[in-house]
Amino acid sequence: MRIAGQSGIVPLAELYAPIADDLKQSQRILADELISDQTRISDLCRHVSQFHGKLLRPALLLLTGKACGELRPDHHVLAAVVELVHIATLVHDDVLDEADIRRRAATVNRLWGNERAVLMGDFLYSHAFHLCSSLDSQFASRLIGRTAITVCEGEMMQVTNRGNFELAEDEYLDIISRKTAALLEACCQLGAWSAGADRETIRRLRTFGNSLGVAFQIVDDLLDLTGDESEVGKSLGRDVYEGELTLPLIHYLRESTADQRRRLLSILRGDDRQRRREIAALLQNSDSIAYAQAAAAEHIELARATLAELPPSEARDSLSTMADFVVARRQ
Repeated sequence: MRIAGQSGIVPLAELYAPIADDLKQSQRILADELISDQTRISDLCRHVSQFHGKLLRPALLLLTGKACGELRPDHHVLAAVVELVHIATLVHDDVLDEADIRRRAATVNRLWGNERAVLMGDFLYSHAFHLCSSLDSQFASRLIGRTAITVCEGEMMQVTNRGNFELAEDEYLDIISRKTAALLEACCQLGAWSAGADRETIRRLRTFGNSLGVAFQIVDDLLDLTGDESEVGKSLGRDVYEGELTLPLIHYLRESTADQRRRLLSILRGDDRQRRREIAALLQNSDSIAYAQAAAAEHIELARATLAELPPSEARDSLSTMADFVVARRQ
């Protein structure tokens, strides 16, 4: 896999080079957790192991730790923990969105139904908390628990606002800050904290993670409307089908004429399976996509600014390049 950076295309292996061995150790810990003595549960574990994708969250935790000092065994455990939490949220998200594809593979709910998918998500969450409790300090367990609560709050806020076509931009940003950015923020905080960073450095890296997460979700929402499903590798158009407003739609409804607004609302309230294409066509003739892209870029600049006080290192450079990836990605 390759990532777009400021100087062109950067191979993922190069980006993760400062933590390559550490990432392998965390993946071994993760693999040890994704097992069961029950054959059918093992089948589910093998299937969800395909959902690792870019390993962005464990890489963030390890890179922030490396940028602040030396990595410790706790970092490897915590990197596995945050990936378990992330995979659990993906499995549950696919149930909520009735999605069929994830990482170019069939979702758990499509293959085995919603009941087993929900239970599998719970299984992963339970493993994450059990693994986290193996650490001497309870700080990480409390932070992961608080973060999981925040993520669930964001998901519930999003579901509650389905069909709310008056959703304001600040409300949308609050939702995605909770459901997506909270976990990235926790990754950066845990990486820095476990490396013994001072309070101000931890605060700055929390800001880095939060800003990165908000930008990541804005781009994800753009891809849901305008991306190519074969390239993105997951089911698209679910936000539209569920009546969930995202930033480009919020901007379009706020800035469009009365006729344009009525047209978009008519499409959103309809049941045509081609709604995503119709909406994408409307957005292409407006500046709403550019507005959302600019908002994502603004959060990335805020994220990058927080890295300036860190001492120069390969890890810091990788964090900066990961920020570029978030706004340039196509999957």
